[in-house]
Amino acid sequence: MGPAPPRVLVMLLLLLSVLSLAAGGKLLVLPVDGSHWLSMREILDSLRQKEHEIVVVAPEISLYIKPAKSFIMKTYPVPFTQEEMDGSFQALSQDVFEEGSFLERVIRIYQRTKETSAMLLSSCKHLLYNKELIRYLEESKFDAVLTNPILPCGQIVAERLSLPSVFLLQQMPCGLEYEATQCPSPPSYVPRIFTGHTDHMNFLQRVKNLIFDFINYFLCDFVFQPYAKLASEVLERDVTVNDLLRQASIWLMKLDFVLHYPKPLMPNMIMVSGVNCAHKKLTQEFEAIVNASGEHGIVVFSLGSMVSEIPIKKAKEIADALGTVPQTVLWRYTGQVPPNLPKNVKLVKWLPQNDLLAHPKTRAFITHGGSHGIYEGICNAVPMVLMPLFGDQMDNAKRIESRGAGLTLNVLEMTTKDISTALQTVINDKKYKENIKRLSDLHLDRPIHPMDLAVHWVEFVMRHKGAPHLRPAAHDLNWIQYHSLDVFAFLLVVALLSLFISLKCCLFCCRRCFSKKGRTRKPTKSKSH
Repeated sequence: MGPAPPRVLVMLLLLLSVLSLAAGGKLLVLPVDGSHWLSMREILDSLRQKEHEIVVVAPEISLYIKPAKSFIMKTYPVPFTQEEMDGSFQALSQDVFEEGSFLERVIRIYQRTKETSAMLLSSCKHLLYNKELIRYLEESKFDAVLTNPILPCGQIVAERLSLPSVFLLQQMPCGLEYEATQCPSPPSYVPRIFTGHTDHMNFLQRVKNLIFDFINYFLCDFVFQPYAKLASEVLERDVTVNDLLRQASIWLMKLDFVLHYPKPLMPNMIMVSGVNCAHKKLTQEFEAIVNASGEHGIVVFSLGSMVSEIPIKKAKEIADALGTVPQTVLWRYTGQVPPNLPKNVKLVKWLPQNDLLAHPKTRAFITHGGSHGIYEGICNAVPMVLMPLFGDQMDNAKRIESRGAGLTLNVLEMTTKDISTALQTVINDKKYKENIKRLSDLHLDRPIHPMDLAVHWVEFVMRHKGAPHLRPAAHDLNWIQYHSLDVFAFLLVVALLSLFISLKCCLFCCRRCFSKKGRTRKPTKSKSH
């Protein structure tokens, strides 16, 4: 039999490609910008390798969400420019370093956060009211939505399209994930966000933890109320953000108990921390810098995707400190170059953070304590010097320090000596390397790789149109029923009624008893003489 004609081969190839696409599903992705996108992008690459069609919807103006071969990108216009967005986030990071009283700093950061939140909310409005884009999404017949609930805009779209959703996050800004999933979270040993507590709290710390529960409740209301109002308008029914979030099929949680303290999880909460730990070979440029460091090795210094420049006064203090160690320091920094920059410090506008941390010559990691970088440090067993700036970074830093894997510095109060001492300590004191190595071994020792786990559950929701069997009946109970207050009230009424009847019976018996005795002992009349 002779070889098949070219036309037949072409037809076979086309048929195979169509069959492979048919085997895959169709996923709608509504991401949150910044470091949140970086983890999600890794999962999208893995999903695309399994022949799924992926559509990412993002605003025209963004920090890191850019087109890629692994997905189709749909953008929508927003009422702000790239310069305005960059300026807003840079100003927010700059405010952290500004000196002043505690109250002044709180007010300044509050105002800046309010401006940034308004920008993000306007972006969400322009997505939801973009009729052409929404029509395209309705006609595309997606199987599921992958989003980050920190900004609930993605879940509003999922509700609008009647699609099951998968969430990818570490934690909500005010612990809303516990209420949304009906997950037990006792304040006696589960530390609340912003407290900086471990899971072993003394009495006063437990008091503070409980108080933060009430503060977080009002914080949630303040942060998410605008989205609840927007969702009610779009969905044409009264909904709260809690109503939206509890509809999620699966919560992919970027946490691991080697860092986060053990606590209850619900069946639809899956731990996938470490999805961003895969590393590649360094480029020739960075490989040359690392090799030139000699036996001393390198230090990786980055304050995250949102902060790449700081006030010159603080930059000079940091530069002096970095000059006291023999290691080559790779510092991601785009601000004004400090005039006292030491010869061992290399300033770069961007660095392959995880790839550098994976190199055997890396001795320490100076980080702001974001969850993305923290887990990369754990994966690669690199001890850390932590400079938390805002958000959950203080809590992350506390966890690393409590595990003996790093040291935390106050960015406002730290001096050149403080930075130098902390850096030399984590490099030269073997216990920090030993402790982070122990955490790394525990973190990596899993039966299933976190990336495979994340991909599996996204595909699971796509195949089965959700995961209703993992939804607890607690969602169908109101607050009184959930805490069995109606049952306690009923039992209390029964007990009180039983006690009342018993007392009445006793009193009745006593009266009958005394009345009988009174009748049997009638007084006798004396005879008169």
